[in-house]
Parts: sequence; C-alpha cells; structure tokens
Amino acid sequence: MPATGTTARTPLSRRTGRLRGVVAAAALPLLIGALASCGYGSEAEKDEPKDKAANVADAGKKLSAAEVRIGYFPNLTHATALVGLQEGLIQKELNGTTIKPQSFNAGPSEIEALNGGSLDIGFIGPSPSINGYVKSKGSNLRIISGSASGGVKLVVNPAKIKTLDDLKGKKIATPQKGNTQDVAFLNWISEKGWTVDPESGKGDVSVVRTDNKVTPDAFKQGSIDGAWVPEPTASKLVSDGAAVLLDETDLWPDKKFVITNIIVSQKFLKEHPDVVEAVLKGTVKTNEWINANPDQAKASANAKLAAEGGKPLDAKVIDPAWPSIAITDDPLASTLKTQSEWAVKAKLIEQPDLAGIYDLTLLNKVLKSAGKPEVSDAGLGAK
Repeated sequence: MPATGTTARTPLSRRTGRLRGVVAAAALPLLIGALASCGYGSEAEKDEPKDKAANVADAGKKLSAAEVRIGYFPNLTHATALVGLQEGLIQKELNGTTIKPQSFNAGPSEIEALNGGSLDIGFIGPSPSINGYVKSKGSNLRIISGSASGGVKLVVNPAKIKTLDDLKGKKIATPQKGNTQDVAFLNWISEKGWTVDPESGKGDVSVVRTDNKVTPDAFKQGSIDGAWVPEPTASKLVSDGAAVLLDETDLWPDKKFVITNIIVSQKFLKEHPDVVEAVLKGTVKTNEWINANPDQAKASANAKLAAEGGKPLDAKVIDPAWPSIAITDDPLASTLKTQSEWAVKAKLIEQPDLAGIYDLTLLNKVLKSAGKPEVSDAGLGAK
C-alpha cells in the first residue's frame, strides 16, 4: 500500500527506478576513484611524497585565486619557504587554493618571473628586492614580510689568510655582481680604505663573482682564496678546509640584518589580498614552529633540499650552518635602507627612491591577531 499522500508506482516506474539505482551504484566507485586521482581524499595524500601532497589544496573552499605561485631558493636562508612547504604549514592556511612552488637559483631570475607575471609571491634577498623595485619605478613589487637574518660568513684558506688584513691582494668570491653579499663585501673593503672597481671586481682585493654551486670547486682548485657567501655555501667551504674569518652578523648593530624578504606582485596583492594574508598566516606559523623546534625544522629543511637536489646536506655542513640563521617575521627595514646606501656608495646603483617598497599592513594584521608585536617599515611603507 502506498503511504498517505503518495501516488502508487506503476510496474514500469518500479523497473525504471531499480535500473537507475543499479547505474548509480555502479558509477559510485568510478566517481570515488576520479576524485582520488584529482588529489581529493586520503588515498592521494598517502600515495604522494610528503612535500608534494602537503601543498595540494584540500576540498575546502577556495579563496579568491585558484592557485598561488610561490618562488624561493634552495638555500638555508630561505628556511621559511623550505619548511613551510615541506610541512604543509602554508598550504594549511590556503584551504582550497593550491600552492605552485617554483625554485630559483638567483635573484634576477626570480624578479624577472615576478615582473613577467609568472610568479605571485617570492622569498628573496634585499638587493634584488631593491633593484626590482627601482627598475620598475616602484610599480611591480612590495616587500610584505621578513623571513631571515644573518647566515653570511667570510670564509678563507687558512694557509694563505690568517687575519683580515691578509685579504689585500687575494681573490675572494661573492655570488653575483650587485647581490646582497657582493654589496656587503664591497662596503667592507671600502671601510678598510682599499679600492675595488665595482664593475670588474679588480683592485686591492680581487672580487670574483662566482655562482654558489661552483664556489666549492673553485676553492678546492685554488682559483679563489676565500668567499663572502651565505649558508650553506659557507659551511660547505669549511668542510673542505676553509676557516671562518668573519661572521657578517658581527658587523651589524644588534647583530641583525635582513638576508631574506617575502615580496609580492603589486597586481596580485591588489586582486587577491585574502590569498596573500593566508600565505602570511602560514609563514608566521612556520617561523614560530621553526623557532620552537629547531632540530625538527633543520631536518625538515634538509628533507626539502634533498628533494630539490637529490641528496641532503651532510651533518658537518648543516649542523654549523643552521644556528647562524635567525628566522624572523620582521623585515628589519632599517637594515635594507643601509644596504641600499652601500650599493649607492659602491656605485652599483643610483640613489634609489624606496618610498613605498614595504606594505606590512597584512603582516601586522596577522601578527596582531596572533598576539605578536607589530613590525616597522622604517618610514618606507606604501601610502
């Protein structure tokens, strides 16, 4: 008997209903399989490498952009990116918006990607940030957070160089003309009263611009006598027989100076502030986790470097390198201003107008909501 208020089915309608039920039941496994292959559900997470699965969006609500393209270097000074991606701490804040990570070996190529529209957010050093901002006349990027301080050392062949005065007449490598370490070394040379042509690198000290990947081999072969370089290159050289002659941290007031910033395309910031804020929530939580769990964080960063380069850093390299880097949300804006003055003094750039290079609005919003102190843009904030 049909229930009250319903109409009895005809035999044909009963057969049709049963057929539909069979089709639906048969399609269900196919649908589940399709969803799993698209990265939804636990099976996809189980089958993918941790660092890949950690940065694939879940089925949650997307923010205003379907994906965010994040650039970084495979350097320990980019630990926020390495650990945040490896552990999925940034992705966790993005809900259904997917991270598309991109690895770079030099600042200019990352700036080019940002300016060309193929990158949205990047981890990068202060000198490329300044150069990119100035060349675009302030139109293409903003610094939205700090990431790291320190992690730069002058390492030398101890058989040839025993004191800082012994550097005169020697060949010392920096990663690239006009990069952060190159600018710092040229400034240090000038403060010693020595002269070096900033373009050729020739002078009282020979400044040899050498890719960090090549520097250890150049040191072994004797074509350079030392290097002013970031980690882990400095500790790689030490493992090959070099000695630390100077830690750049000791040259700065409060022993702090920016080595890594987080930058964003102004277009992406304007169109997708919710995505940028979510990324910053992720980086702030990543930095907090790194500082609370230094040994686990070191292992996580090394796992990401292994995924990038095929093998992890040896303990004799990463163990001394890791504690020399301070992870921080503060962009240490006053030190960026100092570094720009050094570049002007070295005649690598003309006096830049850096007004507006920072926009720390979203970072300070995130910090405030997390009960952390806000940070300063040293008067260089966007109006």
